[in-house]
Amino acid sequence: MTSQLETQTSDLDFALTVHPVRRDVTVDGEEGRNDAALPSTSPQQEIVPLYRRAWKRWCAFYATNSFLILVIFAILLAYAYPPLGAVYLVPQITANWIAVVFIFILAGMAVKTQEFARAFTRLYFNLFVNVFNFGVVSGIVYGFSRFMLYVNALPQSLADGMIICASLPVAPNMVQVQTKSVGGDEAAAIFNAAFGNLVGVFLSPALILLYLGATADIAFGDVFLKLGLRVMLPTAIGQLLQNFVPPAKEFVKHYKQYFKYMQERCLVFIVYTVFCKTFSEGSDATVGNIFLMIGLQFLLLCVVMVLAWFSLGMLFRKEPKLQAMGLYGCTQKTVAMGVPLINAIYGSNPLVGLYTLHLLIWHPMQLLLGTAIAPYVADYVKRKEESLGLNQVNEDEAAESEKCNEALEIIGDSIEGEDPAATNEINNP
Repeated sequence: MTSQLETQTSDLDFALTVHPVRRDVTVDGEEGRNDAALPSTSPQQEIVPLYRRAWKRWCAFYATNSFLILVIFAILLAYAYPPLGAVYLVPQITANWIAVVFIFILAGMAVKTQEFARAFTRLYFNLFVNVFNFGVVSGIVYGFSRFMLYVNALPQSLADGMIICASLPVAPNMVQVQTKSVGGDEAAAIFNAAFGNLVGVFLSPALILLYLGATADIAFGDVFLKLGLRVMLPTAIGQLLQNFVPPAKEFVKHYKQYFKYMQERCLVFIVYTVFCKTFSEGSDATVGNIFLMIGLQFLLLCVVMVLAWFSLGMLFRKEPKLQAMGLYGCTQKTVAMGVPLINAIYGSNPLVGLYTLHLLIWHPMQLLLGTAIAPYVADYVKRKEESLGLNQVNEDEAAESEKCNEALEIIGDSIEGEDPAATNEINNP
């Protein structure tokens, strides 16, 4: 009996220790039980409805991938009723002139020509990046596309579209963002993005005509006239506004978000009209050909990225930040300038939609692939810099250690030189 009583008492003590019951004083001065000691009777947290959570996730996804979503919707809408964008919206004026001119004026204002002063600090690297992006990539794609034509694996329109995409300049925003994410050289990314897009206004059409001039259904004189009026002149106007009209520059900078929104919608409108034209007049490509082309685009992107990486490793082995930047700068292609540039050259060609399709596929591929390898590139840059700067790091650590030792010696000397009476007074007030 005594042992049972002791056991019950110990159990009660344990319960009181784990769940003590406190008596709190209420506002009126009366003692009351603490509600915190009792099981919670507060209402459950409000559960967010499923449709709200789904809508929130969709908004976040749309904000990140708005351009791609709108392009897919535009292509589906063009397929549903081609005459709307091919005829009734007057694309010869609205898409071929107004939208293209507006985009290139903004592009001219965005290109920072003051960055060109940095070209001579890394002339060899900047030359390599632009030669690889314009020359090596387009040359590899040209040879591969002609082989696919020879074996009858692709129709003429898709093979030509691959070359057109490969001849375009680098994507400025994407290369800067991805270079920063891997710890690459941001100054080199800014310069090559600006330089590549400005040179691309002249060089990309020249490359396209060099590769396809003998087979493409275009007139050289008419093409250069349209390029001068729709592309080069608006770009020059944008540069003049940026450098000599500060109010215009500040206005665009202040409303940058809205101008970016308008530029994106203009690109989507151009894509919509060119696919309306393609769907209304037909093409020589089947759905199977298009899926084959998507796989080949991915294969080519992987090949040129691997080739660029090993080339950069051999030529700039002691500069990992430049290697990281060059990996993206050598292989990426711009949609913002590519779509209106293709439309300016092939605006009257019924196959212009298929020519544009390659770029619309290359763009998300380079984003996904570049993002997937970013952690490995960042880790490489970090390890390479540590290995190259190991001696300097050791010297810095030794210097810091010596400074700490000197500081400790000074503190020790000051303590030893204190007045004993004052020390006793502090210790025994």
